[in-house]
Amino acid sequence: MASNGDNHASAKPPPEPSPLRKAKFFQANMRILVTGGAGFIGSHLVDRLMQNEKNEVIVVDNYFTGSKDNLKQWIGHPRFELIRHDVTEPLLIEVDQIYHLACPASPIFYKYNPVKTIKTNVIGTLNMLGLAKRVGARILLTSTSEVYGDPLVHPQDESYWGNVNPIGVRSCYDEGKRVAETLMFDYHRQHGIEIRIARIFNTYGPRMNIDDGRVVSNFIAQAIRDEPLTVQLPGTQTRSFCYVSDMVDGLIRLMEGDNTGPINIGNPGEFTMLELAETVKELINPEVQIITVENTPDDPRQRKPDITKAKELLGWEPTIKLRDGIPLMEDDFRGRLGISRKN
Repeated sequence: MASNGDNHASAKPPPEPSPLRKAKFFQANMRILVTGGAGFIGSHLVDRLMQNEKNEVIVVDNYFTGSKDNLKQWIGHPRFELIRHDVTEPLLIEVDQIYHLACPASPIFYKYNPVKTIKTNVIGTLNMLGLAKRVGARILLTSTSEVYGDPLVHPQDESYWGNVNPIGVRSCYDEGKRVAETLMFDYHRQHGIEIRIARIFNTYGPRMNIDDGRVVSNFIAQAIRDEPLTVQLPGTQTRSFCYVSDMVDGLIRLMEGDNTGPINIGNPGEFTMLELAETVKELINPEVQIITVENTPDDPRQRKPDITKAKELLGWEPTIKLRDGIPLMEDDFRGRLGISRKN
């Protein structure tokens, strides 16, 4: 078992999920739990997992930011189950793998209810680890590039400990995910739980919440509505954008592989906010203006993943360029906003 944590002598191996696994004539399906599976990345992950006929997928979501709409094609499918549940409450269920994605990931949502956000990160992760321990499941946590805070190294690799404000308006998310990573490794070391940690960087694609305050969805919605694109000052801050299908591929490879992580999963292509606005303007609506607005507190100046580990250990790197991904997202947004192209 390759890992970044020290001292991995575990007390005992984790329990088997079910005695049926050892039965001679039992052709077991893999039972996979996805928390936050009605959300943006979660629902795309569910689509991919459901393509494998050996998978039974159980989604748990409280619909704080997710939507049943994202899963409508699977409702009623014999290998699919949807449970309305909040991960801050215990869950009794039998599964083999847990993809733990439940958490608001956009500043608008996590600042709206910061206490709920930190509870989801801490109590929710404790509950999912308790479940993994009880049934012997492997658990993957989607952590975040926000654990690096406003980074003093560039690009960020997994050995960097970060530069995070513990009392800022974003801390509920940043520090919540940092604690979640700590819990994962403590359960791994103390109880032998099989863990995987993905640090995911900015992701975009169809099914993002249209007004979620994240920059790609903001710009695309503004361009479709003929509104000015609002770039937060100074406009030179950078982000890296990974298309959602690439992200899902990375998460599945991490879950199926032998490395605990943490492993950065993101697109190392780096764009300033002004460059992103220009690209959206060019591809979607050349008529719109680009204006600048005040920035939000604790906004990191730069973000770019070092994905050396993902390449070496998972054989993963993103394949979809920003210029190819934005039009796919535009089609989805136009459908939901009910605004067709002008030509």
